[in-house]
Amino acid sequence: MIEKQLLEVSIGQTIRVVRVNGGEKLENKLRQLGLLPGNCARKVRQAPFGGPVLLEIDGRSIAIGRGIAAKIQVEEENSECDSH
Repeated sequence: MIEKQLLEVSIGQTIRVVRVNGGEKLENKLRQLGLLPGNCARKVRQAPFGGPVLLEIDGRSIAIGRGIAAKIQVEEENSECDSH
């Protein structure tokens, strides 16, 4: 699969997190939100004009800023994927 930044993924696409290009503090924050490498999410919305990205993870909706979304490398999933 081809890796992309989360910002490059289409709305409605299911993704699997590959890695986070950030420090330990960012990784800990994303871990609390369920965005660990290997976990899946669906991109629900990307607000215009630099607004946040809305994701659905395990039935919950979370919003993350574009700066953080740009540091998350993902692969697009064509089938249902299970979170780990």
